[in-house]
Amino acid sequence: MTSPTPRTVLVTGGATGIGLGIAEAFVRDGARVAITTHSRPVPDSLAEHGVPARPVDATRSDDVTRAVDELAGSLGGRVDVLVNNAGGLVDRVAVDGMSDEHWHRVIDLNLTSVFSFVRAALPHMREGGRIISISSLAAHNGGGTGAAAYAAAKAGVEGLTRALAKELGPRGIAVTAIAPGLILETPFHERFTPLADQEATIAAIPLRRPGVPADVAAAALYLASAPGDFASGAVLALNGAAAFH
Repeated sequence: MTSPTPRTVLVTGGATGIGLGIAEAFVRDGARVAITTHSRPVPDSLAEHGVPARPVDATRSDDVTRAVDELAGSLGGRVDVLVNNAGGLVDRVAVDGMSDEHWHRVIDLNLTSVFSFVRAALPHMREGGRIISISSLAAHNGGGTGAAAYAAAKAGVEGLTRALAKELGPRGIAVTAIAPGLILETPFHERFTPLADQEATIAAIPLRRPGVPADVAAAALYLASAPGDFASGAVLALNGAAAFH
């Protein structure tokens, strides 16, 4: 009896933080994983499993297409699961001091990149495929100080997720998103959220703890599973009930 062919998974921004946690979880689950990274080296936890990686500027659609084509080739010519994790706050900037360049940079990095990766991956994705995008609690509550562009971009990710779920459902491809709240053990909050603000946020979470990348990875594994396909179009809130407190 032949063994089933392992699923192939492409994680964008998979060298650090949430993306790394997701990539590691899929490797442990037996999938063939590839990642994109902006500038970070491939962590040992992935390199020791032979995970291919390619540097990519997620804001350039031509670079995204080349990267996806190359990595799909390294995965045997197909992408079963695409996890759109690449993105970031860039900086905290108030609207009245925000340049056009900052606005477009944040939108391109967090929203347009999702469109670019999806478009590039679809030729390599068959029936039963999964697209999972990482949104944010900021899409629902507007985010913290100076995060208007980021919140708008992540709200766009959720709208795009619902539109793609309707468009791609007839092709047997399920599309979902995960909207994490405070996820520590990531460079995002180490850089942009002072310790006092982290502590105040944790105190307001009913579970009295922050999330960690493993929490998001567990959600991604479920959404990529066979039972997870009927969740297509859903945005999974992952915030310890903070959004309802």
